[in-house]
Amino acid sequence: MTDCVSEVELTVSCSNLLDKDVGSKSDPLCVLLQSAGDKWEELGRTERIMNSNSPDFSNRLTVQYHFETVQKLKLSIYDIDNKSNDLSDDDFLGGAELTLGQIVSSKTLTRPLQLKKDKPAGKGTITITAEEVKDKRAIVLEMEAKGLDKKDMFGKSDPFLEFFKQGDGGKWTLVYRTEVVKNNLSPSWKKFTVPLQTFCSSDLDKPIKVQCSDYDNDGSHDLIGSFSTNVSGLQKAAHGSPVEFECINTDKQKKKKSYKNSGVIIAKSCKLATQYSFLDYVMGGCQINFTVGIDFTGSNGDPRSPDSLHYMSADGLNQYLSATWSVGLVIQDYDTDKFFPAFGFGAKLPPDFKAANHEFALNFNPSNPNCAGIQGIVDAYRTVLPQIRLSGPTNFSPLINHVAGIAASAAQSKTASQYFVLLILTDGEITDLDQTRDAVVRASRLPLSIIIVGVGPADFKAMELLDGDDGVLKSQSGEPVSRDIVQFVPYRDFINAPKEALARSVLAEVPKQVVSYFKMRGMDPPTKA
Repeated sequence: MTDCVSEVELTVSCSNLLDKDVGSKSDPLCVLLQSAGDKWEELGRTERIMNSNSPDFSNRLTVQYHFETVQKLKLSIYDIDNKSNDLSDDDFLGGAELTLGQIVSSKTLTRPLQLKKDKPAGKGTITITAEEVKDKRAIVLEMEAKGLDKKDMFGKSDPFLEFFKQGDGGKWTLVYRTEVVKNNLSPSWKKFTVPLQTFCSSDLDKPIKVQCSDYDNDGSHDLIGSFSTNVSGLQKAAHGSPVEFECINTDKQKKKKSYKNSGVIIAKSCKLATQYSFLDYVMGGCQINFTVGIDFTGSNGDPRSPDSLHYMSADGLNQYLSATWSVGLVIQDYDTDKFFPAFGFGAKLPPDFKAANHEFALNFNPSNPNCAGIQGIVDAYRTVLPQIRLSGPTNFSPLINHVAGIAASAAQSKTASQYFVLLILTDGEITDLDQTRDAVVRASRLPLSIIIVGVGPADFKAMELLDGDDGVLKSQSGEPVSRDIVQFVPYRDFINAPKEALARSVLAEVPKQVVSYFKMRGMDPPTKA
């Protein structure tokens, strides 16, 4: 029997969530999990909505739909109060368990939220709407405004836009929310891309409502005004001729006969583009090149001591090797030759053991640092460990710059044929943080992703900074990253988890990063001969 597979997009909203924050509302986020035997696997997360007990999430959750199987899903709502991806220290606001079949057969389904079985989460509810993904096109929009109303007593306004499509029964569904532009009555928002099916159900004449609001930290955003249009109307901005829409506040319009508008919203550009997936690039022949960098700084401890992070257990493994195996076994399938460059940093090398080296070939062959498969990396590590002296400091930038140089050469190609993933395993804080920030910003313009796995019990705040969880990462000169390319996870979160859990977590962002790079370059997937 042939498995009937299609992709389904879930839209989530909640109402009457519990209050967990003192003096303010919760900051909710929704996590989608799918049952896999006796455990739950995370499939995706929405964005976090600040100060809202009835959030509408604009980020869609995608799941593969198999008609022939019962797919048990769990949607969990958390109040997020920190920058960590780990949910164990966040307040659980309630969840709902149901099957994907129930959702798609109902199209829209509302369930009460429960803290645990038979214990409701107050009056909280969750609503899930399902839509099959059939259209690969996306709408690319660039928006700005002029002369918006001033809403803040001691400033101007902090405007943002929300786009809604009209669904069954005339109900409006949120499809996209822009960033907030602080203290500006004539803002320009970043160019954004939304799947056309998400944006307007692939109907260019479907009504679209656009709301402009002034952001308030307590969640009580003030409506500046709104207008209605459709994609056909927005497309008039496709040829360098901006389209203007009057931003109307109906309450002000009723009260003032002289009222004209609350500003003008402008579509600077609008175009439709094909939205390719990671599989489109890989199946077209794009190679994923995997490189490993391992921390040999003194803070790891003497490898001969059982307390050292480099100490080999009875089974011949440690956290460094376990992490390398976990990630490498997944990513090696996307590289045809299975030869992986591997480097160490922070150690003094034989024969003179002078200054620490921050980018040495793990096989001691600088002219050819490639190892044959993941086993080759492991063998090189085990061979080199007794021969070197752990030292310091912990410098990342030499290794990042080295791999970025190779990626830069590949970027000269006019085809989407090469992409690079650098896995850095480290035990502590970065010594050359400023130089590393600069290196990451430069690398964000290249076909490169950087995965950092934190080994041991250290405080990894600097890694979270590179990950961009605290806003957009910038270089010392203030230049922002072109795209998010760093993913950080602490290994300690996965010590007792199934071996594939670490790989799933650290590699989760790579497909999106691959697509974002080639999209930035305007490159379609290659075509296999």
